[in-house]
Amino acid sequence: MKNKNKKVVLVISGGIAAYKSLEVIRLLQQENISVFPVMTESAKSFITPLSVSAISGQKVPIDMFDVESEMNFGHIELSRNADLVLVAPATTNILAKFANGLADDLASTILLATDKKVMVAPSMNVRMWEHETTKRNISQLIKDGVGVIGPEEGLMACGEYGFGRMSEIKTIVDAIKREFNLNKFKPLNGKRVLVTSGSTHETIDPVRYISNRSSGMQGTAIAKALVNFGAEVIFVTGPVNISSPKGAEIIEVVSAQEMFEAVEENGPYDVAICAAAVSDWRLKETFSSKVKKETSEDTLSLDFVKNRDILAYLGNFCKRPKLIIGFAAETDNLLRNAKKKLKEKNCDWILGNDVSLKSGVMGKSQTEITFISKNETKSFPRMSKDDFANLLVERIVCEIE
Repeated sequence: MKNKNKKVVLVISGGIAAYKSLEVIRLLQQENISVFPVMTESAKSFITPLSVSAISGQKVPIDMFDVESEMNFGHIELSRNADLVLVAPATTNILAKFANGLADDLASTILLATDKKVMVAPSMNVRMWEHETTKRNISQLIKDGVGVIGPEEGLMACGEYGFGRMSEIKTIVDAIKREFNLNKFKPLNGKRVLVTSGSTHETIDPVRYISNRSSGMQGTAIAKALVNFGAEVIFVTGPVNISSPKGAEIIEVVSAQEMFEAVEENGPYDVAICAAAVSDWRLKETFSSKVKKETSEDTLSLDFVKNRDILAYLGNFCKRPKLIIGFAAETDNLLRNAKKKLKEKNCDWILGNDVSLKSGVMGKSQTEITFISKNETKSFPRMSKDDFANLLVERIVCEIE
């Protein structure tokens, strides 16, 4: 059943990709989503308000101090009554204003006045996208809960090549449909998918354990996206402080050995995604009582043994899933170590990420992934873990169809 109640405020800022906004409006209207466009003054250099009005069927406000327009439409109020605000294209300028709380025109005022979800589709020169200021602004927006769609890699209007192209129109519309849960086709129906997530705790004594900084945010985001695409998700998670993904079968574990047993017992799987940060080692023998600090000893020696390798088990020793995806969390030599892991664990894809302290990825809401397969190596720009989860699941759908 089509949803006739969804409303989107579309902010069109002044970039060369503004012409694509007309097609965004048209495709959203095909989904029975009402679009209320707003243009910045600079956007008029690329498309006309008349064109936008003709496609949307709405008067297009530009000037915040247009008394007649505000009395008739109340666009700040509309931004609160709408279900979502989309900025497409989102230039460096409007992103900077939004991230830093500036409101000097109608578009930027709407962004700060709304209490609804905001999504942005960045569009700019590759050097501008890679600038530290833009990275900082995007990080702040993601932290504030803004959905970032893209950008994509490709040839730009200026002749340079790299990340900064606005995402394809279908990608933007699909992201909005996911937000509204309007996807009727569930391409992963009937597929059983394993997702391991979170950290593991390896006991030292009754009060101490060894673990890592993993929050489980990425694994949880992937599981949510899989559920939205219709998969039967077996979600095996170590101890975390976030909510479990609704619609998945949740199996809670503590140690690496417990996680291995849960994976072993609940197969077979069509797809396996090992996002958990599993401890490589555990104590050979744990202490039954709390270890005391002895005044006569300055050091404490602990004997460790290797935990069983879940990814290698899936790739080499069980009824192999059609698609096996592992993560390579590295602090040094990311590509070399990730490619080595791809071969040794006999998996299909490795998702490499820099988890050094300077990267600001582990335990945070955003990530920066390098996709590695036997035939492809592709680095993605920094994005929210939710956005990467959707991107990954879309790739999975294409792979196993």
